[in-house]
Amino acid sequence: MTADMLFDEARTAKAVVSMATIYNTLHQFTRAGLLREIVVEGSRAYFDTNPLPHAHFLLEETGALVDIPAADLRLIQPPKAPDGYEIDRVEMIVRVRAVSKVQPRPQ
Repeated sequence: MTADMLFDEARTAKAVVSMATIYNTLHQFTRAGLLREIVVEGSRAYFDTNPLPHAHFLLEETGALVDIPAADLRLIQPPKAPDGYEIDRVEMIVRVRAVSKVQPRPQ
């Protein structure tokens, strides 16, 4: 989910809430470990209700994130972190787009 999605749902439900309140709440839930923030392209942030490590497909046409089943991925070995740092987490987003079906040419 994104903050915009929640804001739209609140408006549909006739709930009066500011975008700042939505962002503050999402960030509090993230700090508490209830959500995981996933930033795409530096400006678009998603808040995932599954805070456990997992990867995502990004559907190019809609911008939706879809979980990739853990059984479908295997990280052999993460890279060595630079001196003085440790790896906090590894995030993977696989961008996918719909395949256009080629219409057969008439005979």
